[in-house]
Amino acid sequence: GAVMGFALCGLGQLILYFTMLGYRIHYPAPADWIYLTECITGYGLGGSCIAMFGRVGGGIYTKAADVGADLVGKVVHGIPEDDPRNPATIADNVGDNVGDVAGMGSDLFGSFAESTCAALVIGSSIGLTGGWGAMVFPIIVSSSGIFVCLICSFIATDIFPVKSEKQVESALKVQLISTTILMIPAIYLAAQGFLPATFELKATVGTGVYVLHPWMAWLCVIMGTCGGLIIGLVTEYYTSHSYGPVREVANSCKTGAATNMIYGIALGYKSAIIPVLVLALVVYGSFALCDMYGVALAAIGFLSNLATGLTIDVYGPVCDNAGGIAEMAELDPAVREKTDALDAAGNTTAAIGKGFAIGSAALVSLALFGAFVTRIRHSSNDALFSVGVNILDPLTFAFLIIGGMIPFAFAALTMKSVGVAAMEMVMEVQRQFDEKPHLLDENPTERPDYDACIAISTRASLKEMIPPGAMVIFTPLFTGILFGVNAVSGLLVGALIAAVQLAISMSNSGGAWDNAKKYIEKASPDSELKGKGSDIHKAAVVGDTVGDPFKDTSGPALNIVMKLMAVLSLVFADTFYAVNGGAGLFKL
Repeated sequence: GAVMGFALCGLGQLILYFTMLGYRIHYPAPADWIYLTECITGYGLGGSCIAMFGRVGGGIYTKAADVGADLVGKVVHGIPEDDPRNPATIADNVGDNVGDVAGMGSDLFGSFAESTCAALVIGSSIGLTGGWGAMVFPIIVSSSGIFVCLICSFIATDIFPVKSEKQVESALKVQLISTTILMIPAIYLAAQGFLPATFELKATVGTGVYVLHPWMAWLCVIMGTCGGLIIGLVTEYYTSHSYGPVREVANSCKTGAATNMIYGIALGYKSAIIPVLVLALVVYGSFALCDMYGVALAAIGFLSNLATGLTIDVYGPVCDNAGGIAEMAELDPAVREKTDALDAAGNTTAAIGKGFAIGSAALVSLALFGAFVTRIRHSSNDALFSVGVNILDPLTFAFLIIGGMIPFAFAALTMKSVGVAAMEMVMEVQRQFDEKPHLLDENPTERPDYDACIAISTRASLKEMIPPGAMVIFTPLFTGILFGVNAVSGLLVGALIAAVQLAISMSNSGGAWDNAKKYIEKASPDSELKGKGSDIHKAAVVGDTVGDPFKDTSGPALNIVMKLMAVLSLVFADTFYAVNGGAGLFKL
């Protein structure tokens, strides 16, 4: 996990900073640095576009295989999910890498790139009074994060190594908490060292100029860092089977799959309350201190310990795959028990990672929206947006409602894609079992056709990611060119508000169903929950299967919806303004 965490953060910063130094040769004067930061926005757009396909394509790939393998294997034939007799098992294990490692990594890389780009665009005027060091302060925050994560990684490996199964989850949690605490002094030193004693920043709304001090910037970053930790821990409370909410869901399986669904969906909606309040506080606090620049800094604070966040996140799929290999290689059942204990903690850390990703995406897209407004003001010489965005403008309000619909349309498309691909997978697995019934023998002489299942997943993910991807990419472009910049601002805000709620609730519902199933599997056959193979377990498997596309396809992909739409609007801001002075072709 650490290889991925540190490699991603290191490479991301290295390439970003060298690109900026390259552009600096072309724009040496501080007055021209606004153009430099604008060129850099392409970096965020590139990261997000690939993340879109990594997340959506990967999510469809992994869940088509997972749902297919679960439905035919566990529910119909009663064989374990990673049993070598199940034709979909290889596709399922490959899918963990595609969706949870590649998808998650590209998603968080996109967040990291875009939050830095937004902060640079909004804070480009700082370079005039503070110089280059003050302007690249956002990158300095992230780079000090790498060193903090490096120091804290020794806690898990050398200071308090894990000695029993119970310590796994707490060891991962200690990583997150310790990095957050250490970030506080680290960023204070960075702010004092690189920012001048006072520096000026143009207001996003109105004509005022803010006079800022280093401690204000530090406080904004810290708000983000602590907000991220709180959201991570709340997510853990709602998705780990060590706590009440998931145990309630597990108990609801006693009366069948329907009550399990009701409880799980309710848990997801309820779990959005605290994260949303935290986000609101962070946005208000950082905006009051440093205007939109503060929000961008808070987004960077959210991702400041990204190296550790990714480490404990990628840990999950690695353990999951290890368990799959142990079962396919028919190793001693004790091996599988160990990997399952690691994997259960991995499920929770994956949920914490998703909480981080969603929270940071919300702040990032708000910061990018601020950068979009800054950009349009610059292009129009303050003719547009000088007093902010008017929500009561009929066009803005109309598109606010349309923007709120986009995440739902997107979730519908991705859920349906998983459903279609899973049905195809079930048919294929069932066909193999019907044609060769001896595949289900205790020790079959013949292997199932794994390749056919891998081909189904690959085809489905490539074909099915086109409509949702196209919708997210073309909606802001057509809106801006046809209806103008007011419509775009409504669209972005609407999409942001709806996507946050939907993403948190979907991810947590899915995580809770998955861990409720694991909690029931741990119970002994003579206990209340009756353990593996019972009717209670079957009801839990249904919930887990429904939760798969919730938590691994639609939920996490929604944070790319809000970011990608915002960063596209920022990159094409000048194009929108060029069409009838920002009024669009229709001039409504």
